[in-house]
Amino acid sequence: MLTKRIQPMIFQARRLYVEVMFQVMGRALQAVSEVDKTVNKEAAALPDGFLFEMMVMPDGARLIVEHTGLGRFKYHGDSAPRPVDLSIQFKHIAHAFLVLSFQEKTSVAFANDRMLVDGDISYAVRMTRVLNRLESFILPKLIAERAVKEYPADLGLPEKLISAARIYLKVATNFVETVRAS
Repeated sequence: MLTKRIQPMIFQARRLYVEVMFQVMGRALQAVSEVDKTVNKEAAALPDGFLFEMMVMPDGARLIVEHTGLGRFKYHGDSAPRPVDLSIQFKHIAHAFLVLSFQEKTSVAFANDRMLVDGDISYAVRMTRVLNRLESFILPKLIAERAVKEYPADLGLPEKLISAARIYLKVATNFVETVRAS
């Protein structure tokens, strides 16, 4: 009986967590593209105007970023200005929660058939590398090693701390600007 009462609360908590994480990740993708040359190089191979979406099926939380050129991303929130070029879709909120709470790597979730890719698979691999690089910066190393396929060997503590501080500052600034605009 208690389980039936708790399950809806757990579902709602996971849904809220995923929504917040998508907002943070979208802003962080924009920020890391302004901070890290490796991400710039990776993103520069994407076509200008390329729209990337990560979402929970069927109409759950989502994040949308656009490659604006020169390896830079712009966060669009949860609404796309036009049809997306690449969509990575979690099949269920529980699957998204596993990945976004760093209990399961993105590559493992894909291998376990917990997500779908709609679009060019080479772009999906490129965006996954960008997301892994972002997570390597903004998460403590112990957690990042659980979250990403391979933690960057060349990422030293000083670079990690300085870049993470710059990313978090840009994310916080973006949140403040969004609140002021509403």
